[in-house]
Amino acid sequence: MTDVVEAPAAVKPINHWIGGRPYAGRSGRTGPVFNPAAGEQTGAVDFASVEEVDRAVQAAKQAFPAWRALSLAKRAELFFAIRELFHDKREEIAKILTREHGKVLSDALGEVTRGLEVIEFCCGIPHLLKGGMTEQASTGVDVYSIRQPLGVAAGITPFNFPAMVPMWMWAPALVTGNTFVLKPSEKDPSASVYAAQLLQEAGVPDGVFNVIHGDKVAVDAILEHPDIAAVSFVGSTPIAKYVYETATANGKRCQALGGAKNHMIVLPDADIDMAADAAVSAAYGSAGERCMAVSMVVAVGDVADPLIDAIKQRIPKVKVGDGMNSSSEMGPLITREHRDKVASYIGADDGAKVVVDGRESAPEDGFFLAPTLIDDVKPGMKAYDDEIFGPVLGVTRVASYDDAVSLVNDNPYGNGTAIFTRDGGVARRFQFEAQAGMVGVNVPIPVPVAYYSFGGWKSSLFGDRHLYGPEGIDFYTRTKVVTSRWPDPATSKVDLGFPQTR
Repeated sequence: MTDVVEAPAAVKPINHWIGGRPYAGRSGRTGPVFNPAAGEQTGAVDFASVEEVDRAVQAAKQAFPAWRALSLAKRAELFFAIRELFHDKREEIAKILTREHGKVLSDALGEVTRGLEVIEFCCGIPHLLKGGMTEQASTGVDVYSIRQPLGVAAGITPFNFPAMVPMWMWAPALVTGNTFVLKPSEKDPSASVYAAQLLQEAGVPDGVFNVIHGDKVAVDAILEHPDIAAVSFVGSTPIAKYVYETATANGKRCQALGGAKNHMIVLPDADIDMAADAAVSAAYGSAGERCMAVSMVVAVGDVADPLIDAIKQRIPKVKVGDGMNSSSEMGPLITREHRDKVASYIGADDGAKVVVDGRESAPEDGFFLAPTLIDDVKPGMKAYDDEIFGPVLGVTRVASYDDAVSLVNDNPYGNGTAIFTRDGGVARRFQFEAQAGMVGVNVPIPVPVAYYSFGGWKSSLFGDRHLYGPEGIDFYTRTKVVTSRWPDPATSKVDLGFPQTR
């Protein structure tokens, strides 16, 4: 259990949001929220007790009957209003992200935009919830299917995308008629509270959307609560496995997205400059704190030396600094502890060569680590096997395409992968053979557009439904099949036989 944190006088309190209004925590426990660029505490977030989680769930449960009864036309109209309001406030949301997460403002704006795409997709809910119908399946009998909401859904979201990932969950959950309880990361929680305020301003009824903050106490209370029907989670693989097993053991539907070790294969025929640009962008954007970040470049054949040289030349040009500074291209890591953990991988493996050491050029204030490049990283080394989740890019050298594909397919993770080549036949073969949920061809971070779905394979996903898109609609609804008959009363009779479709 987390100890009580004594907040300095200048530190702002960050409360829960329950039943349409702020709710000051009464558990006596809080957690620190930092400005990572300055290394200074700026907030103290309430940590919920089991009773406070229940209060949020009961608010959602009470709001559910009226919300699910709202017509699809009105719900779509409301989501158009939500889209407009979030679009108008996107810069304010981005600034909140930069202050608490540290990512540069342009990256934060991009995060909000990708979240807005899911809201836009949800505006088409009248079409998305259309069922099927078979007329005259039997004489005088029609059969049709409908989709209905589950009830109260919950989301547990990570620190790295404090606006976008919650949008990926609450937008499809709400638009399909569920009510929602969100537990954002305690490291950067303010964006979720601001989202609650905006949803209320757009016209979402009180209790439909609630935010509770906290640690494992809050998480376990969500996973065990009898009135929560479904749980969505994004985080590390060990926690994803725990969330999935605990939620399903308590009778809940669950989608739990875990960690990643994304490989970017570069073939000898690839455009070196384009591949180097892509590697630097995908490895160091958002300080590498992305589950779709490229953490391993797999250099095939004689492409390795020129590719490494091209990446090395680009790294000093990456401007590391405060995300609120418009000239910064990469900000700090989320906490000092995480920065130190990421830095511990540099030089930790015998046989691997540190080409660029980000510890040497990182700003002294704040939780910074500059881009790092390590050559000759191989399976069995810590820098290869672990999800580092920071600005550390490894390079593995292999002799052939088959060797490269084996690395991707043998890895326990299966979130995303990419290939850089000019050969369309090889690219098509790769998308067929790669064992990962998202594949890029000359695209280093292949996050799907909102009308597809996001998620990995293997240890990167627990459950059978991905986030947002068609699978998101599936996850937050269940199908009901209705068999209907309106016969002439004069033909009615008792028939004890098994029903037959004739």
